[in-house]
Parts: sequence; C-alpha cells; structure tokens
Amino acid sequence: MSPYIRLYSILLYFTFFISHGFAQQPVLKDSPKPKHDLLQFSGVVVEGDSLRPVPYASIMIRNSYRGTVSDYFGYFSFVAQESDTVEFSAIGYRDAVFVIPDTLTTNKYSLIQVLATDTIYLKMTEVYPWPSKEQFKQAFLQLNIVDDDLARAQKNMDRADMKELMSGMANEASLDYKYSMQQYQSKLYYAGQLPPNNLLNPIAWSKFIKAWKNGDFKNKKRK
Repeated sequence: MSPYIRLYSILLYFTFFISHGFAQQPVLKDSPKPKHDLLQFSGVVVEGDSLRPVPYASIMIRNSYRGTVSDYFGYFSFVAQESDTVEFSAIGYRDAVFVIPDTLTTNKYSLIQVLATDTIYLKMTEVYPWPSKEQFKQAFLQLNIVDDDLARAQKNMDRADMKELMSGMANEASLDYKYSMQQYQSKLYYAGQLPPNNLLNPIAWSKFIKAWKNGDFKNKKRK
C-alpha cells in the first residue's frame, strides 16, 4: 500500500471518530434552560373592591418610554423584557409596581393586576364674594331681584303682546298646504259652472260687518 493512501485512511478514520463522538454526547439534565429576553406581557387591571376593570390605566416600564394603556375593559398587552419593573397608575387609584420574573421558560406572561382605590383630599379653600362686610351690605341693599319664572311667564303670555306677534307671523307649512288644497278642491268642485257669488250671501255680509267693526281693515302703517 502506498504511504499516501495509508496516511489518507488514517486521517479519514480519525475524522469519523471525532464527529461520531461529539454527536453522541448526552444532554446534561442540569444544563441551564434557554432564556427568553423578550416576552409578550399581557393582563387585566381590576379594582381591589369590586374586581371591575380599570379602563385607560397607564402601564409603563420604569426608567424607559415603553409601555401602553389599558383598553375600556382593562386589558393590556405589549412586548417587555425579563426583570423589567412595570408601574401601573390610574386616576383615583394607588400606584402599583410589578417585577417580571427572570425564571420564565416561555416568551409569554399574563397578569391580573389589582389596584386599590385612593381618595385625594384637597386643602380647604374659603371663598369670599366681597372684600369686606360693608361692601357686601351695600351690594345687598342695591340688589335688583329678578322676577321668578312664573312672573316672567305671565309677562310673556300677555294677550295684547301675543296678538301683536301673531298678526305679523306667517302661517306654518301645514296651514299653507291646507289652504292650497282647499282652493284646489274648490276649483274642482265648481269646474264647468259658475262659482257662487257671495254678494248676496248673508253670512258673508255678517262676517264683513264684524271685521269692519273690529277695525281689521284699518291701515296699520299709519300707527
């Protein structure tokens, strides 16, 4: 056998032995699990007393600009990292803090965050309408008390004023339509014949005399 062939066979044998040995290495049970840096962080923000959802709560990662806002049903979801400190805040509730664990085995994590209600007390403020009692007394004596609702309604419902307003008020659309239809029906009723002449109608004369006595035919522009 040629020495070159023998050297090539030895190299090929060692190459096969080394690759086979690495392929057959057993997996240690105590080996560290793969770590997921980024994960989908989601959950619901609820009240501590009634477990009702807290809408539009602020969920922010501390010392960063990452975060989101819960929806109308208190649900939220965004991408975070392990060991992040998440701050929850909402108006009327106490702030809450949650640290995402760094021992997760999946890239998803869910949370039900409970917020306790908080009452904000403001300092008492005294409001005075006038700088001194003397000015208040003077303003009170000169006060012009406005009529109540009943007095204003009676003034607005005065018959003379209402009659004057009605005389210059145009008809409504429904009245104009009714008048037009009556005229049209009268033309159809007397079609092909002479319309009646109210010159000899006693009822028409009675209405004319009554209107004349009431002054309906006076020229209102001369007033």
